[in-house]
Amino acid sequence: MTTIALLVGIAFLIQWLAFIPAYWRQTEKFFDLTGSLTFLIISTLALFLSPRVDGRALLVWALVVIWATRLGTYLFRRIKKAGKDDRFDEIKPSFFRFLNVWTIQGLWVTLTLIAALVAITTPNRKELDLFSLIGFLVWVFGFSVEVIADYQKSRFKANLENKEKFIQSGLWFKSRHPNSFGEIVLWIGITIIALPVLQGWGWVALISPVFVTLLLTHISGIPLLEKKAEQKWGGQEDYEAYKKTTPVLIPRL
Repeated sequence: MTTIALLVGIAFLIQWLAFIPAYWRQTEKFFDLTGSLTFLIISTLALFLSPRVDGRALLVWALVVIWATRLGTYLFRRIKKAGKDDRFDEIKPSFFRFLNVWTIQGLWVTLTLIAALVAITTPNRKELDLFSLIGFLVWVFGFSVEVIADYQKSRFKANLENKEKFIQSGLWFKSRHPNSFGEIVLWIGITIIALPVLQGWGWVALISPVFVTLLLTHISGIPLLEKKAEQKWGGQEDYEAYKKTTPVLIPRL
């Protein structure tokens, strides 16, 4: 518990330190990259600070590293190409509002990563088992869905003919937000891997998939994207038909 408390403190410290040059230069270009790097730093520190490392800890650490590296690279390339993130336009000039966003990112890292941190640092070690296999397969499925969905959307946007259009092909034909679905599923996978070693306060790890789900479905993910899409395509016959026939999150079979 002391180790995890230390790691949480470092996660917030990283955000606050990164905020200083970001506010000074009035830029959000390194916001998402900082978040991904924090996942990498905190999970790796957890591995080094753990008195004993086993297969389960290494598996969870590797899955977090793969996910964070892929997501950080993807988001950084996206904002570098776009030039800015318009979500920050009204926030950047305000010291406290901009600082609050960075602080919330520290909270996002903490609550999302908590299951992984418990699995990596727990003294209750157990051999890799069926939970490990099932959790790994669930993670692979979720990660694959997220990566494919992001790739399909990037290719769609790269085509100038689609400039004023919305994507409704590939996985986006099955769900309006397949990448968010994949994100939720992969963190469920990591939590499944952690289940056999949870004990006492370690059961707080179950917060991870619940938090990710609530965040993406009710706070900063899907609601903002749906609002933006409604402002852009709301009322168009094809978009209204797409909304009626395509689930918001869970892909249709």
